[in-house]
Order: sequence, then structure tokens, then C-alpha cells
Amino acid sequence: MNSSTIIKLIIALALPLIFGAIAGLFTAKAVPEWYATLNRPSFNPPNSIFGPVWSALYIIMGISLFMIWKLPNSSERNIALFVFYMQLLLNFGWSFLFFYFKTIGFAFVEIIVLWVCIIIMMILFYKLKPIAAYINIPCFLWVSFATVLNAAYYKLN
Repeated sequence: MNSSTIIKLIIALALPLIFGAIAGLFTAKAVPEWYATLNRPSFNPPNSIFGPVWSALYIIMGISLFMIWKLPNSSERNIALFVFYMQLLLNFGWSFLFFYFKTIGFAFVEIIVLWVCIIIMMILFYKLKPIAAYINIPCFLWVSFATVLNAAYYKLN
């Protein structure tokens, strides 16, 4: 691997992790205060699960980003990268909507848009490098679960 490729790998891994860490820092205060007071659905996982799961998912996102970013420049690649960045921003924004602004309903609408964006990203990634799409299946499944969980929080609160 040449130095340019190594730099792309580091950036691709760091970007989702940094976005996740920033969102976590801004929303952490709401977890023991506001979030703890909400009525929880019966299938809500323990709070200790979310950090490790999201960390692993952000690493997966970074690996898939790297796989696509290192491909030769093309309009297809650039569109796929744009959709990746959109889903990353939506992911980042959801934490603020749900935890920081405490707008469960708006967060639910936003996570549906995120879910659709992930599907589009996976389709675009698949056309360029199938493994980059396949490794995002856990992200898709977790966001699918989070969407159902968000809906349940909305209904219960």
C-alpha cells in the first residue's frame, strides 16, 4: 500500500468514528437524565450495548468507505460516496434529534430517511464493489431495529 492509500484508509476509518464520538458527547447527558425517564419497549436492549455496537458499525462503515474511495474516480463512485456521506450525516443528526432535542417523532421520520439512504448506498456500493455493500448488512439491520425501537418510543411516550 502506498502512502496515499494508507492516508485514505486512516481518514475513512476515522471519519465515521469521529462523527459517532461527537454525537455521543453531545447526547450522553440525555441518557441518564431524560432518556432514563421514558417508557421503554420490552425489547429495548441494555444501554451498555449501544456504544460497542455503534463503534463496530462505524468501523464497518469506514472500511466500506475506504473500499469505494480507493476505486478509480468516476461519476458512479462519486455518487456512491455522496450517498455514503448523506447517510453518515443522517446518522449523526438522528442522535441530536432524539437525545439532544428530545424530538422522538421527528427523529423517527429522520431515521426512516436514513434507512432508505442506507439501502440506496448499499445498492450503489454493490454495483462498484459487492463486498462493500455486504459488510454494511449489520448496519442496515441495526438501523432497521433502531427504527422499530424509535417507533416504539414514540408510541409509548
